Amino acid sequence: MRILFFLYLMIMPALLFSQEKNTSKNNLDMNTKYSSITDTVKKKKSLVAKIEQYQIITLEHDTTYADTSLTLKSAYRQNYLRKDNFGLLEFSNIGQTYNTLQYSLNSFSPYPEIGFSGKHFDYMQASDIKYYSAATPFTELFFNTTINKGQNVDSFITLNTSKNLNFSVAYRGLRSEGNYINQLVSVGNFRFTTSYATTDKRYILNAHVTYQDVTNEENGGITTPQDFESNDPDFKNRQRLQVYLTDAESLLKGHRFFFDHAFRINPKGGDNNLFVTHQFNYEYKFFEYKQPTVLSTVGTTPVQRFGDSYVTSNINDRTRFEKLYNKAGLAYENSLLGKFYFFIDDYRSNYEYNRIIVKENGHIIPDNLFLQINNVGGQYEYQKNKWNGRFLYTRSITNQSLSDLDAKLRYNLNKDFQFDFRYRNINKLPNNNYNLYQSSYIAYNWSNDFKNEKINQLGANVFTPWLNAEVQYSVLKDHLYFTDVSTDAQALVHTQIINPAQYGNVINYFSIKANKEFKFGRFGFDNTLLYQKVDQSELIVNVPDFVTRNTLYYSSYFFKKALFMQTGIVFNYFTKYYGNDYNPVVGEFFVQNTKQIGNYATFDFFVNARIRQTRFYLKAEHFNSSFSNNDYYSAPNNPYRDFVIRFGLVWNWFE
Repeated sequence: MRILFFLYLMIMPALLFSQEKNTSKNNLDMNTKYSSITDTVKKKKSLVAKIEQYQIITLEHDTTYADTSLTLKSAYRQNYLRKDNFGLLEFSNIGQTYNTLQYSLNSFSPYPEIGFSGKHFDYMQASDIKYYSAATPFTELFFNTTINKGQNVDSFITLNTSKNLNFSVAYRGLRSEGNYINQLVSVGNFRFTTSYATTDKRYILNAHVTYQDVTNEENGGITTPQDFESNDPDFKNRQRLQVYLTDAESLLKGHRFFFDHAFRINPKGGDNNLFVTHQFNYEYKFFEYKQPTVLSTVGTTPVQRFGDSYVTSNINDRTRFEKLYNKAGLAYENSLLGKFYFFIDDYRSNYEYNRIIVKENGHIIPDNLFLQINNVGGQYEYQKNKWNGRFLYTRSITNQSLSDLDAKLRYNLNKDFQFDFRYRNINKLPNNNYNLYQSSYIAYNWSNDFKNEKINQLGANVFTPWLNAEVQYSVLKDHLYFTDVSTDAQALVHTQIINPAQYGNVINYFSIKANKEFKFGRFGFDNTLLYQKVDQSELIVNVPDFVTRNTLYYSSYFFKKALFMQTGIVFNYFTKYYGNDYNPVVGEFFVQNTKQIGNYATFDFFVNARIRQTRFYLKAEHFNSSFSNNDYYSAPNNPYRDFVIRFGLVWNWFE
């Protein structure tokens, strides 16, 4: 009832003021006086900004424009990650981790990172930050309700103080209580960006600063899945289901200072240009796992969920990571031949703890892992007529065996047909938490010297009016993963011991994803189907064979076209498989082969509406859970989300 009342308060004023006078659509010179594209009263001789003058620019200098349209694709992005999360399986609370249904979604960097990958789904990397150019101040407000108490907001504003200089400030805040014991999520994410270019484009700068923190109460999953699956009305209140951890908590936080700039040596741009480039990235990360009460309880029996510990209470494991990266290069650009870029980089990182551990067998666990890596590389970019390509190769010149070959090619036959091809060969250093980890839990201390991972990927994307398809074939060698090494005796008493491991054999992975939308008047039927196949001698890379999402919807205009609305049902399904489990001590998913998840359907009902630059979203998620069996899991011992009604909006201003 509160959601409907809030909808009434938001929509009715927008309908009353949604009529807009016709205005001239002349182009805009940012050095003149102008009005925004939403002003209803225009000053005499003022110019009107076009939507193409609100640019969103990536680190690779790909440019898109501000989009206030309401489409099914934009509705798929109305979630915590602000992107289409097909292939990711949410946990029951907003802001928790995600299980990966589509392995080809994984991205790789040859450089080692801190690890704790289960905590990084919502952590914005340097390549995720966008830069802007705006004719007038541009503001966006994102809001979504969460699970029980809390809210999810993401506010953003960007403006150009002149034609050459842009600033943007954004902050995302999340607080969601969840349905289960000890499941609260609290997130803060601050971003500041600036872009500068001289009028003649001789000097260009993109820079950003981020401060991010993700706090999760960690309950370790439910202790007795039988209670959840029993359909007993007493357990419909999920707070009555017993969990392994009642006061554990994890924290990932980090801050980053980044800039990327280039200077053209020749004073005036022409058919031949020579640039000096430099990129700088300093980042500090901190991961902490706290557990005041060490013993867990299953029924009335105390258990050591993660084995013996050095302390009897107040576990506090802290990992620090510091990274400094510099990249300097020289680029030659020719209007006929393309762009040639040669560079050298310097990567330094320090991953550390505050103690040295000597085990009973004499094995020493050091307190830090320091790396210094230098690479040389070259890149060639070509864009002519219908072809667009980028070819990159880097190789280390220090002791580490590190290399990256990345070739991308795009062919645009016309506006309706596009073909993308990519080949990548990576010799990747292990993330730091594979080679070194310290914990108050005795079995969670290790020091390793794993081999580099070797990854070969071949992919192709085809976009046509009839079908969009993506194909990927990957060959993995020396694949790193986490696995459950608990003995049978330990498993009987609910003890879970997780360690890193390396698979020496070859793993072959193949996937094909196809999307097609059918239109029948005002009705639409959008379909996405993923098929995956893994060839391996052991169950290491585990994914469902089939994943599908199908949406049947109706869309139309109302109130003299002042309101555009879409409503329909979304069907999601994936086949049964040995889904990876999640361990909060190491913040990682691990391979298990004792319990399969999947083979259940979820239905979501939605109503989406757009009034001018404001989009409203009302969604009844997983409404079939009210009358289906309780066999839906995101990971073993972690049930998927129950039926919940959520409301959200995205509100844009062009001032």
